[in-house]
Amino acid sequence: MKRLIIILSVLLMGAFYASPQKEKVKNQPYADLKLFHLGFHVGLHSQDMILTNNGITNNGETWFAEIPSYSPGFSVGIIGDMYLNPYFNLRFIPTIHFGDKKLVFHRQEDDEEYTSDVRSNYLTFPLDIKYSAFRVNNYRPYLIGGVYGAMDLGRKRGNVLLLKGQDFGVEFGLGCDIYLPYFKLCPELKFSFGLTDLLEKKRDDLNDPDLLKYTNALSRATSRMVILTFNFE
Repeated sequence: MKRLIIILSVLLMGAFYASPQKEKVKNQPYADLKLFHLGFHVGLHSQDMILTNNGITNNGETWFAEIPSYSPGFSVGIIGDMYLNPYFNLRFIPTIHFGDKKLVFHRQEDDEEYTSDVRSNYLTFPLDIKYSAFRVNNYRPYLIGGVYGAMDLGRKRGNVLLLKGQDFGVEFGLGCDIYLPYFKLCPELKFSFGLTDLLEKKRDDLNDPDLLKYTNALSRATSRMVILTFNFE
């Protein structure tokens, strides 16, 4: 993930600092004037959560949770783009993210650890506004931001932590359109922040009542994600 982010940064720097003095032959000079166009994207992401520990003692034990490390997940989706004016586009980008999160619970009294993997396959429906800068030769950097709704298709009852099936949040990012002879390649880095408390506190699905202490250790949990994709349009 770090290497891919570095590659994206290099591409963006090349776009920003490309010399406008020598005009090159432009690939697809009218590609951005289409009222509607479609595409798809593939990439990687990393799921995370903002956990709010309440520090409440249950049966003489106080547990605190964290996500100390991240595992890369796979993302794939389709792109629907509508032209608004030479600098703004409206985009609808249904995407599915396959990934998981590794939660580690620490008991304050003796620092005993309990680890649990929470798998989440998010089907997201972002609605974004894309602002594109002036095109320089075959490069055009842009900013993007908007809102999204999400459904968790990997939700499994009986886990130590159960997350709600629906989420809502905001997202923003940046990228660069690279105009090739037959299509546009667009590396894009995006950050998303959930606004919904995903922690399911009513746990009738647990067979072992002792596992409820891990849910009770938290008062709130919201999602966030870093997404690196390569768009083909």
